[in-house]
Amino acid sequence: MATDPVEVHPDAPGPGTKLPMHYVECFGCGEVESGLHIQSTVGEQQRVFSQFKVTEAHQGAPGLAHGGLLACAFDEALGAAVGNLLHRPAVTGKLETDFLRPVPVGSTLFIATIVDGVAGRKIYASAEGRLDGEDGPLALRARGLFVQVGVEHFTKHGHPDALEKLRRSHEGDWDINP
Repeated sequence: MATDPVEVHPDAPGPGTKLPMHYVECFGCGEVESGLHIQSTVGEQQRVFSQFKVTEAHQGAPGLAHGGLLACAFDEALGAAVGNLLHRPAVTGKLETDFLRPVPVGSTLFIATIVDGVAGRKIYASAEGRLDGEDGPLALRARGLFVQVGVEHFTKHGHPDALEKLRRSHEGDWDINP
């Protein structure tokens, strides 16, 4: 599919910026006890680098990360790149994950994400995950299609209590009123 070049938003955080969690109760980047606690940093050229420490709470098969949880980590990393670099609210439309090798408990997954292109409301991004270092063995690849939505998507479909918590945590940052 033909896409337009990516135009990073003028207010996007610059290279070297550590990204804050977008919501304290987010399973991916928030403070949820058994969550992923992903930490992301902006790089050069539409890239975001994320790290995820695999704990015992994240295992599927004994001693190995659960595959669905790894897909969740990539969804979070891809979404962080789209949201922070483009400043467009978007939701996951499609996520394709290729599992290339097992990811053991105790390892750290280094995820490098790039926003590949935009076609109307569609935003394409891809990522690679390496074990225990930016140059470690390649363990996963993922491609995501995100669809830009209006804030009303979240106010219409989200739980009112969660939206109120989000509203309070971002007071003055942006408007999430319907």
